[in-house]
Amino acid sequence: MANPAKKHKLNVPGPWFCTDPDDDSGEGCIACNVCYTGAPDFFGEDEDGNAYIKKQPKAPEELALCQEQLEACPVASIGTNG
Repeated sequence: MANPAKKHKLNVPGPWFCTDPDDDSGEGCIACNVCYTGAPDFFGEDEDGNAYIKKQPKAPEELALCQEQLEACPVASIGTNG
């Protein structure tokens, strides 16, 4: 489960977040590109290829798409507080 205390600094405010790659719990982003290729309107990549939330999902289909990315993340670095 993604650690909300270790959010990536580029995440936009809101319930969805990606963890910082330096999260030493083993749940930090590994730059696998699953989320930002699967949902590029919502997930961005920083200069090192690590993911962050660039737009919060709102509509049901947007939430479903982001939930798919959360479930596909190999290191559980995507989280939601909502």
